Amino acid sequence: MVWIPGGTFLMGSNAFYREERPVRPETTDGFWIDRHPVTNAQFRRFVEATGYITFSERTPSREMYPDAAEEFLVPGSLVFVKPPRPVSLRDHRAWWAYLPGADWRHPNGPNSSIAQRDNHPVVHVNYEDAQAYAAWAGKALPSEVEWEFAARGGLEGAAYPWGDAANPEGRYLSNTWQGRFPFENLAEDGFEGTSPVDAFPPNGYGLHDMCGNVWEWTTTPYAPSGGAEKSCCQRQEPDPRLALKVVKGGSHLCAPNYCLRARPAARQGESVDSSTCHIGFRCVARGPAS
Repeated sequence: MVWIPGGTFLMGSNAFYREERPVRPETTDGFWIDRHPVTNAQFRRFVEATGYITFSERTPSREMYPDAAEEFLVPGSLVFVKPPRPVSLRDHRAWWAYLPGADWRHPNGPNSSIAQRDNHPVVHVNYEDAQAYAAWAGKALPSEVEWEFAARGGLEGAAYPWGDAANPEGRYLSNTWQGRFPFENLAEDGFEGTSPVDAFPPNGYGLHDMCGNVWEWTTTPYAPSGGAEKSCCQRQEPDPRLALKVVKGGSHLCAPNYCLRARPAARQGESVDSSTCHIGFRCVARGPAS
């Protein structure tokens, strides 16, 4: 883990999406934070030690999802499926599918695996799964303020952890989407889907993947601000029975023609039961520096 000194910083952005507004000062005490998102190898050790079964591996109940079709009341998770041609960006159903058998071990469905992906971020983990891992590790999930303070790497007010240019001098410094989302992924950054957690340079605090690759859970309840009802990246209208938590950092599905959210200030709300192929997490530990 990396020690992040406490301090006051300018949180949010007035330049992008309404839910990030307004820019305001926030303060945090010092804390430790994982150098990179929790990986498949780390999560496997947790599961082997505890026998934990993730949310996407459990059978959903009719009581939990009274309106779900019978074929969806089976263990599974949401997977991005690239359409073969251009589609309307207004309908997320054109690229998201509930896939039976998709889980952290099988990120693209039952016939896929995480072989050779030990150093990729674990995905298909909902909020409960992330909290369970953090508790086992003697850690916690970060608040949104802690996460954003760490993501900025000491750069006050910059759009990205490295400055204000998305791809300075044509260099890709995070795992995002190149091409026309959702049907054309040019993978100019070298990756289609998730990437190893240390594939891109760290920020000023020595932290990897604070933008792109996978969204990351925080403990902060999501409440739209700036007049925004929800972000463009949310897959569906939130279930009013379920709490929303802020996820941060964007993912490998963030594309210039659709979602400019691979940035420290970016935020969206996810239902605590959400498990998808582009949401992961990292942990913090609070206490004095050693």
